[in-house]
Amino acid sequence: MSRKTGSRGRRELTEQQKIYERRIRSGYGRYIIPGALGTIVVLLIPFVANILISCTNWRGGRSKMKWIGFDNYARLFQDEKFWTSFGNSLYMIVAMVIIPLLIGLLLAAVLFDYIGREFGGKTASFLRACYYLPQILPVGVAGILWNWILNSQTGAINRILAGMLGLSETPDWLGDPDLAIYAVMLMLIWSQIGYPVVIFMSALGRVDPELYEAAALDGAGWWRRFTAITLPQIKPEIFVVVLTCTVAALKVFGPVYMLTKGGPQSSTLVPSYYSYINFFGKSQIGYGAAISSVLAIIIAIVASVILVFQNRSAARERAGALIA
Repeated sequence: MSRKTGSRGRRELTEQQKIYERRIRSGYGRYIIPGALGTIVVLLIPFVANILISCTNWRGGRSKMKWIGFDNYARLFQDEKFWTSFGNSLYMIVAMVIIPLLIGLLLAAVLFDYIGREFGGKTASFLRACYYLPQILPVGVAGILWNWILNSQTGAINRILAGMLGLSETPDWLGDPDLAIYAVMLMLIWSQIGYPVVIFMSALGRVDPELYEAAALDGAGWWRRFTAITLPQIKPEIFVVVLTCTVAALKVFGPVYMLTKGGPQSSTLVPSYYSYINFFGKSQIGYGAAISSVLAIIIAIVASVILVFQNRSAARERAGALIA
């Protein structure tokens, strides 16, 4: 009798646990609903609408909309300006990902490992804020500033070059097709460096100081500690910076608009600005939508590849930790 009572009690307890777990899961679902609705309204619906518009010849306003299938995409892949814009995106990736990542790593390590120890944490924090300042400037303000710096007649850079080197003819940074892309890159590097510095300094704060102390006792120099301890410990943050900055580089718009408007001779044209020209300059809404759709798909593919590499790297580290 007592055995039957015990088994019935266990069944009732199990059923109560299941009910409790269902209630918890339903509670989680209610929390997910607002975010899911926001994603659908802000991202999914506009993306689907953009793809549908890209299959039409709509010119905006009350003009007739005719379904033309994939004609815009066929035209797109034969458009030299489209391929030029994506070629220029590689320069944007160099300026917004590779160079800031390398400089940011070194600056963060120096600020954290040397400046912070020698001159105190407040000095390191002040310098970190100085590096991050360009990130918080509005693009319009930064664009006006760099337009003045790079001006061929009255710009600060050309004034310095003329004074130091005695040049009678100074470079036209924004008007020369061979130089304009590098002028845009210079502004992007300046504005982007602070982001990896802040991320990497925060990451270094969670690294166990005993690792550095043990390495120093073993005679390891700064560079050895940087490569053997710092880089492996902040690898997740490196992936985050690479992902976010690559996405930003592929869809960069503001600096190009403020400095060169895609010129001269399409030398600084990027996909987002090319889409903007077709949307608002030429009223070729369908073609502009096709450009932005292809850009969105490419960004999704690139982001997925980076995330796959990140997951594989994390899996290898976990496997190595288990073996050790």
